[in-house]
Amino acid sequence: MTVAPPARPQAVDPAGRAPLTVVVPDRAPAPQVPHLLSPFTVGTMTLRNRVVMPPMGSNLALPDGTVSDAQLDYYEQRARGGTGLIIVENICVAFPVASNGTTQLRIDHDRYVPRLYELTERLHRHGAKAAIQLNHAGASANPARTGTPALSASDVPSKPGGVVPVPMTREQIAEVPAQYAAAALRAKRAGFDAVELHGGHSYLLCQFLSPLYNHRTDEYGGSVENRARLVREVLEAVRAAVGPRFPVALRISADELVAGGNTLDDSVELMRHLVDHVDLIDVSAALAGNLQYQIDRMDLPDGWRSGMARRFREEFGKPTIVSGNVRDPQVAERIVAEGDSDLVAMGRGLIADPWWVRKVATGCADRILDCISCNIGCADHRIRLDRPIRCTVNPDIIGHEDYLRRRVDRTTRVVVVGGGVGGLEAACTAAEVGCDVVLLEAKDVVGGVVGEAVRLPAKRRIAGFLNHLVDRAARAGVEIRTATPATVDLVRSLQPDVVVNATGSQPVLPPVPGLRERVDVEGTQVFSILGATATVDEVDRLAGRPVIVVGGGAVGLDVVETCVAVGAEVTLIERMDRVAADLDVITAMQMHELIEQHHVQVLTSTTLTEVGDGWVEVQDAAGEVRRLTGDATYVCLGMRGDTRSYSALAEAFAGTDVDVLDVGDSAGGGKIIDATRGGRDILITLTERGVLPR
Repeated sequence: MTVAPPARPQAVDPAGRAPLTVVVPDRAPAPQVPHLLSPFTVGTMTLRNRVVMPPMGSNLALPDGTVSDAQLDYYEQRARGGTGLIIVENICVAFPVASNGTTQLRIDHDRYVPRLYELTERLHRHGAKAAIQLNHAGASANPARTGTPALSASDVPSKPGGVVPVPMTREQIAEVPAQYAAAALRAKRAGFDAVELHGGHSYLLCQFLSPLYNHRTDEYGGSVENRARLVREVLEAVRAAVGPRFPVALRISADELVAGGNTLDDSVELMRHLVDHVDLIDVSAALAGNLQYQIDRMDLPDGWRSGMARRFREEFGKPTIVSGNVRDPQVAERIVAEGDSDLVAMGRGLIADPWWVRKVATGCADRILDCISCNIGCADHRIRLDRPIRCTVNPDIIGHEDYLRRRVDRTTRVVVVGGGVGGLEAACTAAEVGCDVVLLEAKDVVGGVVGEAVRLPAKRRIAGFLNHLVDRAARAGVEIRTATPATVDLVRSLQPDVVVNATGSQPVLPPVPGLRERVDVEGTQVFSILGATATVDEVDRLAGRPVIVVGGGAVGLDVVETCVAVGAEVTLIERMDRVAADLDVITAMQMHELIEQHHVQVLTSTTLTEVGDGWVEVQDAAGEVRRLTGDATYVCLGMRGDTRSYSALAEAFAGTDVDVLDVGDSAGGGKIIDATRGGRDILITLTERGVLPR
């Protein structure tokens, strides 16, 4: 007998929304957030509210460091959305030695001022204030890109395995304050309302502040006062350049959260030597080697850093900015109302929904597209893959909801086959531009594979995204028919103009002896990823028991995370020579940390060869065969797109004027970001059909 899934909800809820496996509480459309929406003044700058877009690299700049048209539109969208202060991404103060990122803005020459002015002009036009973050990468610079050695306080790489930098001479150190001062003056001339100096996250100023990096024995190393010396000199030079009332912010890693680095207490002591020259303290955390606490991993709670900001606010009486997975307006309100921080920064949240503030202020907070903290399009694209940033849940981070202004000019019937993320995005988008949309889902819930994955506790943020999609579908008038397999005859009977196949994927099950006759069969304790999610409520029984997980990719590591959380003793089998190879850089760091903390036994270059009752046999690279025993075995070797439906539909409508599209996992995407982008691309098909005016 196959594993029985948990009881399902009703086919359609009273609000007309399609049912989901995991239901999340609805957000109030008009939360009471008077403190969050109140104005705030620092120096010569008055903000219309307390919401800040913090500096985040984008890889959108032109190769020469000039602001691109895409950047103008990208930041303008966040200003249109009501953000109080936009701190533009870090900008290079001394090229090439100080640069980081594949394409980074520059401010080391007057020729960059005009285009930067165009940027501030656009932000001001919509009522936002504009700051820019001045930065010297130090040891975080990549000599392969810059063509010059990386410089730092000492010869310590910015992260484990990173480039070994050259310790700076006194002459080189003496150049830095002037570089920052010239950059700050250019920023002021370009119309910025404030500047921020980056003193955290393993960049140059941080490398002088942190004992992890700074091993100097001269006046710039050793004591707290000496380690703070360069930053103080930079602040003094900047202040002299911009004047006494122009706001100057300092971003710090308040707690570096790594052995040998600055603790919160250490950072407070450092700030005593700096605070007289600072108007605003931007409180962040972590370093390059523990990015999962700098660019917050998915499972960290909303506002987890707010206590750090409160410490600085109480110690120094200076206003603070704090970030940390803030998504909920009520959490942001609490941070301000209870005095943790004067300003609340939402970085990835404003990538996902540029109109976050406007939706809160106008009683539409229930329509916010929340960031799920997956770190794929925003962080992994930029840091590991050298791509421009994108967003998993928002397939158009620049145009955002501008497509809603468009309407089809004739009746157009769209039939969507499959109610996963790709299918729901396609259905919502088509209906929102005026199409008549029917979505067919064979199961009695929508959400597809993602809808099953959100049963895992660490994936619950994604459940909110699915809830957002079904709410959109209900508002747009999508007709969703669950428990309705999409046969060719049924689809044909609906007389479609466009058919979208979004049938998702199925677990990969190789022809290993003993596997297929046992997997997801009651009593065997051998599970696929779908069996794992269906039985996640029973995982507590594995506390203290041996568990085998086969597959060290994203799917297998999700199961490892779930099992170690209840105290299971996990052995992880991976055919490749390393685990987490398909994960984004943030989640990969998180998973390696988890493996170490929970003493997971990892067997790489090891292949599953047989599955029995309570045991598996594996073979290592040397050909040695071992038998491992476990109370449960999870075979998580990835997912493979289900292509059968698309092939049948494409054949059925060949030679007709019906367009047949394939999106999501069935088209070979494999990630949510691929599914949302593919679903939104139905706009291209409608435009090319001539029914959706440009």
